[in-house]
Amino acid sequence: MKIGIDATPLPAQPFGAGKYIIELIRHLPLQTSAHRFVVFATPAGRRQIGELPTQNLEWVAAPDLASPLRLVWEQIRLPALARRHGLDLLHSLHYTSPYALSCPSVVTFHDMTFFLFPELHTRPKRLLFPRLIRLSARRAAALIANSASTRRDAMRILGLPSDRIHVTPLGVSQAFRPIRDPQVLADYRSRFSLPDAFILFVGLIEPRKNLPLLLKTHARLVERPGFPSLVLAGKKGWGSRQVEQLIKALHLRDKVHFAGYFSDDELPIVYNLAQALVYPSTYEGFGFPPMEAMACGTPVIATDVAALAENIGPAGLLIPPLDEQALTDALQTLLNNPALQMRLSQAGIKRAAEFSWERTARLTLQIYESLG
Repeated sequence: MKIGIDATPLPAQPFGAGKYIIELIRHLPLQTSAHRFVVFATPAGRRQIGELPTQNLEWVAAPDLASPLRLVWEQIRLPALARRHGLDLLHSLHYTSPYALSCPSVVTFHDMTFFLFPELHTRPKRLLFPRLIRLSARRAAALIANSASTRRDAMRILGLPSDRIHVTPLGVSQAFRPIRDPQVLADYRSRFSLPDAFILFVGLIEPRKNLPLLLKTHARLVERPGFPSLVLAGKKGWGSRQVEQLIKALHLRDKVHFAGYFSDDELPIVYNLAQALVYPSTYEGFGFPPMEAMACGTPVIATDVAALAENIGPAGLLIPPLDEQALTDALQTLLNNPALQMRLSQAGIKRAAEFSWERTARLTLQIYESLG
């Protein structure tokens, strides 16, 4: 088969779905020599994915366009490119696919927040994505969800039969691992100006991540002797201004550090330096940061929702998504209990090891071949 992969949604600073795009394209060609892969990517996207040691992959340059224009390009230009390159199948990796496509399509859904929590997205996305997702679901030969939770939501919301949507759990890069070298940790702590002791949040700073819960809880606890600072690591998204205003209102300016975006080369060090990762998201289709932190042996506190509960299970502390007292209790219990920290560290490493990109690519390839 000649299989097209649409990598044009890959952002400049990959997170979430962006990591999926990069790792799937890196691992798919390594699983087989029987098929040829044609990857549509912007020049910047190709650099992020990197040159791959395989002969069964071809790159096709695509324009670097902002989201609304990219969707126009996807619907108008990509079908023509698919015909020109003689594709037998096109895999669209980010919710939507061309409607007027001459070959079968596979579409990956990362979550159903556009339907479940539309208020957590910008107005243009609220207007465009639900309509295009429904059209793509109707048109696709097969659909992929990255968790059983997302699959159930997609079946219910879009009215999909169970045999049309498949689960391919995502992976955790082997770069995320315990780091024991004290000099390496000390050097990075100094380089990134991180506190001696801190609780960590990693993710896009946006409403869906439910940061007010974490900030209000931190304000209750931080005045206690020895309580660690809070580090927010991630790109500031829409709605981040409200987070900054809340930090000011809670008088937390000296206790909360915006560390910015870390690459996957840097993040493992940051996870290893943290005393715990707190991930209070209201909904996740997979949830990379908790799994990455667990792979590093960092204890995790997360909300008991959707794919977070499914993936973390007993390897972390799970709390209701709006319960400030539950988060307060979980933080106090964890930070005051070295035995619990050790148990969660060991359980997290073991649990995260079950998620590999090789398996993601292998399961994806099986879906392609079932359509060939």
